[in-house]
Amino acid sequence: MARLRSRRQTSLMSATLYLGLMSGTSMDGVDAVLAEFDAGRFAGLRHTHHLDYDAGLRGRLLELAHELPPLTLAELGRLEGLVADRFAQAALGVLAAAGLQPAQIRAIGSHGQTVFHDPSMEPPATLQLGDPSRIAARTGITTVADFRRRDVALGGQGAPLVPAFHHGVFADAAEPRCVVNLGGIANVTILPDLSGESVRGFDTGPANALMDQWSERHLGKTHDDAGAFAATGRVHAGLLEQLLEDPYFSLPPPKSTGRSYFNLPWAQRRFPELLQLPPADVQATFAELTAASVAGAIADHAPGCRRVLLCGGGARNDFLVSRLRALLPRAAVQATDAYGLDADWVEAAAFAWLAMRCLEGLPGNLPAVTGASQPAVLGGIY
Repeated sequence: MARLRSRRQTSLMSATLYLGLMSGTSMDGVDAVLAEFDAGRFAGLRHTHHLDYDAGLRGRLLELAHELPPLTLAELGRLEGLVADRFAQAALGVLAAAGLQPAQIRAIGSHGQTVFHDPSMEPPATLQLGDPSRIAARTGITTVADFRRRDVALGGQGAPLVPAFHHGVFADAAEPRCVVNLGGIANVTILPDLSGESVRGFDTGPANALMDQWSERHLGKTHDDAGAFAATGRVHAGLLEQLLEDPYFSLPPPKSTGRSYFNLPWAQRRFPELLQLPPADVQATFAELTAASVAGAIADHAPGCRRVLLCGGGARNDFLVSRLRALLPRAAVQATDAYGLDADWVEAAAFAWLAMRCLEGLPGNLPAVTGASQPAVLGGIY
């Protein structure tokens, strides 16, 4: 199923259009945006589009993220092509909806679909599917992709990569802010002022990943709409305590994680009686885990924060947002919509920005965020 939204703004004569493609750790499909840039600065979104994965492809990608069952090289090649085709379809869909031709787009920035990410292994590794050569061939548009591995090669985490974009769009001289992306995994960007040198960011832990898996198991739905299921439950203190004792939460940044770490088998290992609890209580506890880990990270690393801007699918989870507000009483908590960029499209816009930075020969990473040894131009050009 495709969903389509228009976000037209006054077109700038000097603006250049880039197309951003993103599929995150929720693995629900591909977000596509047409982003305007004026003299290297983000100027707004011209159009947006979302294309779901079909059920079979999504199911297999989720299995890969949990490393079950094994993957053959033949299937790896096939999945590279299938994901690339879906990304290309999303790109062509947003162009058609906007009434634009490929020649009007400077380049595509494609994140690809992460199926493995572990910068702590030796050697470190991160893997995104979605053959960029195939995307370029299908769309006729230069495609920039493979953004994470250069940072990893320089000793960084390869994630999160959006804090530099968050700084350009949401930083404020008068107010310390944080931007929290609530995808499958949550990450926080700390913006104490307008200085790029002061930006920090890291993955805090699970956001929607556990809640989505539990919702699929008990509701047959890919997500808990507005957090309605969680709202009917009660937080189980013992479960929450055991989950929060995982060493990841106390690790100092830079750090990053993924679905291959935070998933239902992880929760069951931490709390073997998990399946014996009322399902709604488990969902409420998973939501509280997200809220508590995000709020704890902000309290520890950005105690002066006065505004928390939310993006990603979790920004539409009313129950989760209410818990964040309760745990962050000294900060205003709201979606990024009020600050010029719809919460659903922030990450796709960021990868359009990264493509622009690559073609301009400008760094895309922040070493203070990822731990890389130096700033670097990110992405390969196809």
